[in-house]
Amino acid sequence: MTNHEIVMQGSSSLSNTLLIDQSEKTIMNKNYAKKTAGFWIRFWAFLLDGFIITAVGGIFINPIFYVMDWSLSETVWYAPISIITAILYYSYFVLMTKFFGQTLGKMVFGLRVVSLKHDKLTWSDVIFRDWIGRIICNIFMPLYILVVILPDNKGLHDFFADTTVVHENTFIEKELTQPPLPIKEDSLTTEPLIEKDIVILEEKKEE
Repeated sequence: MTNHEIVMQGSSSLSNTLLIDQSEKTIMNKNYAKKTAGFWIRFWAFLLDGFIITAVGGIFINPIFYVMDWSLSETVWYAPISIITAILYYSYFVLMTKFFGQTLGKMVFGLRVVSLKHDKLTWSDVIFRDWIGRIICNIFMPLYILVVILPDNKGLHDFFADTTVVHENTFIEKELTQPPLPIKEDSLTTEPLIEKDIVILEEKKEE
C-alpha cells in the first residue's frame, strides 16, 4: 500500500463525513403555488355577483309578479319574492361554482374556487360552501371578515368545505421541507478501516 492509497482512503472518509453532515441538514426545495385571494378582491367579485343576480331577477322574475299582481315589497322571509330570490341567489353560486369553479364575478377578477383536499370540487364541497356556509355568513355578515384571519384566506364557508379562492394567473414561491436523508451504518465504519490500513503500512515500513 502506498502513501497515495492512504490519501485516497482518507479523502473517502472525509467525503463520508461531509455526506453525514449534509444529510443532517434539512433540504429545502422551492415550489410555486397559486396565490390565495384576499378580502377586498373577493369582496368586489361578490359585489359584482350581487348586481348580476339582481339584474337577472329584475328581468325574469319581476315581470311575472307584475302580471300575477303579486307584491314585490314584502320583506318577510316566507314571502314569495323572498323565497324565489333566495332560490335564484343560492342556485347561482352553487351551480356556477360546481360546473365552472367560479362565478361571473370571479371570472372578471381572475379568481377560482379550489378544493384543498380534492382535485375537483364535489357536490358536497359546493353545497357546504355556497349553500349552508353562505346562509350562515349572510345571516351574520361580519363573519366574512374571517377571510383576513384564517389560513389560506379562507372564509367561514370555505372552512366548512375545506376550500379557498385563488388567483388563476398569479403564483407565489413556497419552500418545501424534506426530511434528512437516512444514514447508512456502513458509512460510519469507514474510519476504523482506515486506521487498520495505517497500522499495516507502518509494519511494512519497519520490515
